[in-house]
Amino acid sequence: MSAEHESNSPTRQETPNWKSALALVSLALSLLLWLNGLLSSLERPSVGDDLSRRQLELTVLAQGNLSEPIRPLVSSSDPLQSLKESLKVAINSNEEEGRNPSPDLLLEQALLLQRTGDGNQAKALLDRLQTGAGEHRSIAAALLKPEQHSRRDREELLAQLKGSTLLRQWTCEALLGEGACNGGQVARRASLQLLAVTLLPALGLIAGIALLLRELWRRWRGKAPAAPPWQGPNLSGIDTVLLVAGGFVVVGSLITPLLVAPLLTRLLQDLPINAVLKQGISVVALYGALMAGPLLILRMLLKPLGPAPQGGWLQFRWSPSQLCLSQALKGFLMVLPLVSLVGWLQGQVFGDPGGSNPLLELVLNGHNVPALACFGVTAIVMAPLFEETIFRGVLLPVAARYWGSGWGVVASAAVFAVAHSSLGEFPPLMVLGLGLGWLRWRSGRLGSCVLMHALWNSLTFFNLVVLGW
Repeated sequence: MSAEHESNSPTRQETPNWKSALALVSLALSLLLWLNGLLSSLERPSVGDDLSRRQLELTVLAQGNLSEPIRPLVSSSDPLQSLKESLKVAINSNEEEGRNPSPDLLLEQALLLQRTGDGNQAKALLDRLQTGAGEHRSIAAALLKPEQHSRRDREELLAQLKGSTLLRQWTCEALLGEGACNGGQVARRASLQLLAVTLLPALGLIAGIALLLRELWRRWRGKAPAAPPWQGPNLSGIDTVLLVAGGFVVVGSLITPLLVAPLLTRLLQDLPINAVLKQGISVVALYGALMAGPLLILRMLLKPLGPAPQGGWLQFRWSPSQLCLSQALKGFLMVLPLVSLVGWLQGQVFGDPGGSNPLLELVLNGHNVPALACFGVTAIVMAPLFEETIFRGVLLPVAARYWGSGWGVVASAAVFAVAHSSLGEFPPLMVLGLGLGWLRWRSGRLGSCVLMHALWNSLTFFNLVVLGW
């Protein structure tokens, strides 16, 4: 340890045996929970395939509305064939894993086969849907024998159908005819959605690459400003383990859900509201409860430290707000191409390992504005504020004090990535954590990290809403 780090280290005081024992038990439990979470994440479905398929669906819908210069940028040469293969892979994957494929997948594949002239396979899938239950059974019957259903019956069946825009559009055209389904308006909306989820991120990638090259050039020329001295809570390693392992993991991720989730279920079960909205309220309330325990522990740890330095122990330093926002935007754009590259390389080497955050699927399929507002508040406001407080507000400055700035950034990023309990998302989350840690180091402001994290989650949320709506 360097002399500088020695001088900034917390005062060495004898740690009570009970605190050391509690920290050790908390750490052991956290490691077990994290290991179990990482392994079990491999069994969780991934939204990656769903997102790719939704984008293909938009491409198919928008084909006639895309001008020639733009079409190659957002569309494959044969999106209909690509969608056909994607649906086939999804159906086969479900069957190989012993699960029944979603009726939406079967219906969409049947309609696609009808449109491409493969009536026998389409009929086989519709016959299969007829053996099920719900609106898909009735729609399959109407598609097989339309003469036995009046137009009003077919309109009522169509009104009951949920699912993607493409599924509803093709079903409408099959039941009522193309002239009754506003195909031009649907194509225009699909083209706007497609441009939003392709060209806007592409522009962000280009801007991020330019900023990265500029930053590397400045560092090579020795013109990059020096990082400000570390300021953070003067906690010991034992205190930090108690906060992260004991507070964030054991209290927040284990005990709180066990106590609060059943109570929330009982409170919400009799409310006369949409099931998706119940999920949204449950998510935001549970996350608020999850935050309470660790933040209370942090307050108890900070109280004996005495007067805080200028800017507070956590150094949020929101003012001037323009500086915080510009730093956050710069960090967001710079990390975007790096995370994208790591995600692409991971996909090339390992494929899609699954294990997506369950909240992503809720947002993708949550066609309810109040519920989406709940999901958005959780993802864009609460999660960045809470996670940055723990990982970049406390863990990073303490780790940097003991191990140096570089290793402190790496350690906080690794814990941040592991804490999300998703083996498939670990590499991109690790890179995102490195970017957030670098910003905290070079700016000296936790507020900039919170805003950068919020921008990242906003981009993910925006893409999910646009593709899912």
